Amino acid sequence: MTQALFWFAAANAFAYLFLTARPASILRTATKTLSVAMLAMIAGLAGLWLLCLALALCAVGDALLSRETDQTFMAGIGAFALGHLAYVAVFLSHPTSDLALVSAQLLPLAVLVGFGVAMAILLPPRAGELRGPVLAYIPIILGMGIAALALPQAGPLVWVFPAAMSFVASDLILATEKFLLRPEHPLLRVTPYAVWPLYWGAQAGFIIALV
Repeated sequence: MTQALFWFAAANAFAYLFLTARPASILRTATKTLSVAMLAMIAGLAGLWLLCLALALCAVGDALLSRETDQTFMAGIGAFALGHLAYVAVFLSHPTSDLALVSAQLLPLAVLVGFGVAMAILLPPRAGELRGPVLAYIPIILGMGIAALALPQAGPLVWVFPAAMSFVASDLILATEKFLLRPEHPLLRVTPYAVWPLYWGAQAGFIIALV
């Protein structure tokens, strides 16, 4: 059952890759949402309710962001912020979680902080009315990445931090796409195809590591 759900999620993720740069549509929303909602169902069937909640909130965020209006963008940011907070709870409540591991990993910690500083400097001046939500979102996603460092790099858990960094990278590219690049910038032709594999790969990585 869980394998079938995973491959159904992967099929929707693959289909969405061909729709990611197209205008909003019901098909686009459905494939994007199902690709993560099915992963949430896997977590639920495994009895991992915090992980299920994190994935479900992200699926709601996907549905909202796929509509591509300012209102749904703000609501989508809110859903993803709650999803990241749920992931923080997932990582820190794991039986093997150890906060001492965070301070012992200075290089990845420095990379995360560097991402945060860069986003905090570059994004707010260009975010307009979304400045407040963007500023609030930055420490939340960084907190998710830092919380992932509290898990040992052993067994399936070795995939948690790379998945978290993939999630951070997808958000960084998405923010660059929305706020930093001019509408005619040539990179906008490829950024959607970078964001989606990084994002869905992160969610799949969490499932592989934690279920």
